[in-house]
Amino acid sequence: MSVEINLDVDEDWLDRSRAALDAFHDILAVQGLERGLIGPREVPRLWPRHLINCLCVADPGMGLLPPEASVADIGSGAGLPGLVWALARPDLTVTLVEPLQRRTTFLTEASATLGLTERVRITQARAQDLSPMNVDVVTSRALARLDTVVGWSLPHLRNGGALLAIKGGKASRELAEARESIEACGGTDVAIIRIGPVDEAGQPLATVVRVAREVVGNGG
Repeated sequence: MSVEINLDVDEDWLDRSRAALDAFHDILAVQGLERGLIGPREVPRLWPRHLINCLCVADPGMGLLPPEASVADIGSGAGLPGLVWALARPDLTVTLVEPLQRRTTFLTEASATLGLTERVRITQARAQDLSPMNVDVVTSRALARLDTVVGWSLPHLRNGGALLAIKGGKASRELAEARESIEACGGTDVAIIRIGPVDEAGQPLATVVRVAREVVGNGG
């Protein structure tokens, strides 16, 4: 059983937070392009397609990312959404999990340049190979099919923590196909969350699939 939720980002917060991402935008547009982490066609649309798509999810007023949450971004790639969230939300601690060395090298250098080393940790590994991280939130963006992402993510959540998988237009279909995986992993409180305002074509800023980890025992 799942629900569909429509939320609107606080546009004043979004506008204020964009300034915190200017330096990261420039890093992606230059070093990210040079290292093959983004394609040439993506540079002109880094803001609408990538940065704002990640940033809107972190709006504290929507409550998707609790205050002072510990976050793991699995398959972090170029740091989307992990570095975006760390920049926009100074209360968060973020672990970027990425198996490829050339990407972890980029993430390490970008984190240092952006002054995030005290709150951002980079781990070179596959999420499925790590011991449970016991974090409040696990996130990923365009990583894999939802049933696979659920299997990789939920073991790393504390009881009551939540997976926030940033997806696109196929979110509803992927969720339908992931029902068994969600149940097998102890997933609950499932929702598709569309974050507006929508554009002229009716598309939201971001579509997020939320799956909470069932609270068992004392909830610790």
